[in-house]
Amino acid sequence: MEKYEQLLVSLRRVIRAIDIHSKQLSKFAGLTGPQLMVINKISQLDGPMAKQVAEEINLSPATVTNIIDRLESRELVIRVRSQTDKRKVHLYLSEQGKELHKAAPKALQEHFIKRYQALEEWEQSQLLSAVERIAYMMDAEDLDAAPVLVVGNIHSVENQDNDKNSSS
Repeated sequence: MEKYEQLLVSLRRVIRAIDIHSKQLSKFAGLTGPQLMVINKISQLDGPMAKQVAEEINLSPATVTNIIDRLESRELVIRVRSQTDKRKVHLYLSEQGKELHKAAPKALQEHFIKRYQALEEWEQSQLLSAVERIAYMMDAEDLDAAPVLVVGNIHSVENQDNDKNSSS
């Protein structure tokens, strides 16, 4: 097998691993990767606002608001308007959201990050450089992407959810 074929096979394996994990997460809790990240961040912070969650997980505020809307409709997240500043809305997990959070599998990126950080500094730099070069070679360096390991574009995940909701 040519080296470029070996590289393409390895890239396909990465994509498949992400896809399999996303499907397991969806099957377990009916959550997408970004939804789990929002739940995790709300759990970690004390009554954050949507903007703060968006900044913490590197997604746009509009995307996070859309995700929170879906989580709220499933009664996993509660919005509470501030008593001191009515413009502010704080986010909390409901009891059901807390239970789901405790039982949810780890996000794939958490496992990856742990292994990546265990590498020597030079190995981390070498991997980063190689993957950045691959993104460049695939004309993908300017594509909008958050550090969330899910298959496809975040917006396509939202559109799929919206399509499901509108057909129900």
